[in-house]
This record gives sequence, C-alpha cells and structure tokens, in this order.
Amino acid sequence: MEAFAHDLGDVTDQLVGVFKDPGILIGIPLALLGAVFMSFGAQYQHRGVQTVERLTGTDGGTGLTGGQIWNLLRRPSWVAGTVMLGLAIVCQLAALSFAPLILVQPLGAVSLVITTLLNARISGHKPTRQSITAIMLCIAGIFTFVTIAAVYATETPVSDGQLITVLIILAAVILLVGGSWLWFRQRASALFYIVAAGMIYGFVATLAKVVINRVQNENFDWLTIICIVALLAGTASGAYFVQTAYASGPPDLVIAGLTVVDPIVAIIIGLAVLHEADGAPLGAYIGFVLAGALAVIGVFRLARYHPQVISDSQELPIPRGSGGDPAHPKTGSIRLTEAVSKVWPEPPVRERGDDRRR
Repeated sequence: MEAFAHDLGDVTDQLVGVFKDPGILIGIPLALLGAVFMSFGAQYQHRGVQTVERLTGTDGGTGLTGGQIWNLLRRPSWVAGTVMLGLAIVCQLAALSFAPLILVQPLGAVSLVITTLLNARISGHKPTRQSITAIMLCIAGIFTFVTIAAVYATETPVSDGQLITVLIILAAVILLVGGSWLWFRQRASALFYIVAAGMIYGFVATLAKVVINRVQNENFDWLTIICIVALLAGTASGAYFVQTAYASGPPDLVIAGLTVVDPIVAIIIGLAVLHEADGAPLGAYIGFVLAGALAVIGVFRLARYHPQVISDSQELPIPRGSGGDPAHPKTGSIRLTEAVSKVWPEPPVRERGDDRRR
C-alpha cells in the first residue's frame, strides 16, 4: 500500500509538471471538443434511426435490415451524426498526440454528461435522481480505472505472437457475440447491443494503436495487413450494434455503455495479453476490479432506471418537458436541462416526414 501511495505521489508530481508543456494546452481542448462532437453525433444518429423506424413502420430493435441501413444513409440527421462522430475520433487521436492518456481518457466522460442533457431536452424525459446517480457511478468508475492504469501501465513493444493472440480473441468475441445475437435477437435489449459494441471497440482501439505504431516504425508486413482488415471488420460490426442500440434505447445510455466498456476492454487486453502492467502490485489489480465493477454497476442501473427506458417499456406517466410546478421545486438537473434548451432549442436538422411536435 505504501508503494502504491508513493507511485501515486510521483504521478501527481508529473501531472503538475506536465502543464509546463504547451502541447497540453492544445490536447485538453481537443479532447473536450471530441467529447462534444461525440455527444451531438450520438444524438443525431439516434434521431436518424428513430426517424427511419417511424417512416418505414419497422422495428430495428432486433437488428437493422439492409433496407433500414440504406434509408439511414439518406437521412440528413444520421449522416450529420456520422460526420460528427468521425470528427470526434480525429479530435481524440489528435489529443493523444499532445497530452498523456491520464488526462485525455477521463475527459471522454464529458460526452456522457452532455448527451444526457441533450437527450433530456429533445426527448422531454427529465433526468431522475436514480439516473443521475448511475451516470456518476459510470464516470467515477471509469475515471478511477483509467487513472490506475495510467499509474502502472508501461508502453511495451507488441510482439507478433501477442498480436496474433489479440486477433484470435477478437475473432472469438465476434463469433460469440454474433452467434448470441442470432440466437437471442428477438429478446435482446439495448444493453446487449451496447456491451457487444463496447467489447468490439475495445479491440478496435488496441488494433488501431498497433497499426499506427507499426506504420511509424516502417514495419508494414502481412500481419499489419491482417490487423487493418480486422480493424475495419471490427469497426463495421461495432457500428452495426451501436445503430441497433439506438433503435432499442436512448442515446445517453448507449454513450454510457461505450464510455465504460470500451476502455475497460482495451485496458484488460493491455494487462492480460500485452503485459503492460507486469510490475503492478496486488492493490492495483484490486483497484481495477473495484473501479470496473463500479462503472459496470452504473451502466446497469442506468439501463434499469433511465426515465425514457421506463416510460417506453412500461408506458408509465413520467413527467416530461420543463414546465413549472409550484408543488414540486425544480432540481439542479432540471435547471441544467432548461439552460441547455436556451442554446439548443431544437436540433437544427429537420427532415422530410418528421412531423413530430415536441
């Protein structure tokens, strides 16, 4: 425990001194900008999926069909959301080139907060105390998890054997997830699609890091080509599950799951396969388990207590909108939602056939 406190103190000293680097002042704003793009991109894509379902009279909750995907490509909101998510990825990669992981990764949790406020305004479902508690659990868990990883993780060269192991595990995960989806698709919930996408994207992040490293070191061989193919296949399959999740649940639940599952899987791969924290003490691994469990509990609580999920599944008369009620004073979350509405009254993309009135 003393060794852990000593190492943590060293990291704190490094973080204080790291701001002497002007690049940090570029990296942090880029990470925040990426979180904003991710939040709006998720909201737009969710809106596009919901619009296609309504106009075609079909349900994408059991898996989007080829026709639904083609219709998504024709929806302005969905295309706009895709572009924003692409910009979010560019900002995230650029931020990592300027700032260390321990500063950049936790800032991604900002997207969960922004998405929650946006969805509350657009859908009319006020955040409840239970849903806000679940979001705080997600943020606290992933922040702690990433911080411990940043303290003890070390950058090590990835051998061909380790890379082959990662590819084999990814293939097994895709087969397992795909088989489960085919078997249980009629009963699969949004949480299944979110966890599936998060697991796959965790491998995608690892492969992207490996490919960039190999290209920079001019080590472009047949294994690198296989990594690129696996990277594209993982990105496509993960994107499919994300879009299906939008058809099954609210966007802030999707972002919460991805924000938690994606980095946890990527770090587990780094620990178990790439041996990036072999020198970590037992206390660090206990911290990993507790922080990961905290974040996962937050996701499950959000899936259970999210007001939109409850309203849609049980048709409960949950209050919507931001109308005042003298008998029920406004909470801080409602005031925040109303503040967002002043600068974001309605999504600017209005589509043909979208006759909803909020």
